[in-house]
Amino acid sequence: MNRNPHDPATRLLTPRTLVLFAMIGFAAGYRLVVHFLPGLLPWNFTPVEAMALFGGAYFADRRWAILAPLAAMAVADGVIALSLPAAQVRDWVTIAPIIYACIALTAFAGFALRGRARPLNIAIAAGASATGFFVVTNFFVWLGSGMYAASLSGLTACYVAGLPFYQYGSLPGTLLWSAILFGGFALLSRRYTMLAAAPATA
Repeated sequence: MNRNPHDPATRLLTPRTLVLFAMIGFAAGYRLVVHFLPGLLPWNFTPVEAMALFGGAYFADRRWAILAPLAAMAVADGVIALSLPAAQVRDWVTIAPIIYACIALTAFAGFALRGRARPLNIAIAAGASATGFFVVTNFFVWLGSGMYAASLSGLTACYVAGLPFYQYGSLPGTLLWSAILFGGFALLSRRYTMLAAAPATA
């Protein structure tokens, strides 16, 4: 039986979309591995921002480009929250909206890569996304956590404390996982030409 090409389910369940979801799902699962096997890789060495950047560049539907990494984050966070003390969960809930907003903005950065997903552009976008995430989230940790003095020295101390998580975690992690996601999809697209069609702009 032939499917109606205008049926939303038919448009969603294409080989291209299924591969994209599979790659992002794997990346979300990897984040759980990093959390539950501490010491295996540097903390924050996760593919979350790379997921959002990749989704923004390649998801045909821009809404899915934003929602898919956020949904993956929410699922992973739900699992992780079950293993944390209530106080840590409350602390996480306080900063979570800022983290999710940064991820959504990374998906918007991915939109700029549509049709321009070349290695240098990807590297610049990945580095900028990781740096923006570091700057914004640490600012709000300083502003709302009460862990640091409400002064310039307190803000500086907050950034210094967060620097290893950026230097050895989110920055190299975002760069590496962007290379894996974008590079892996490029290789698959060469082998399976049905994946190579450019995403819709709507």
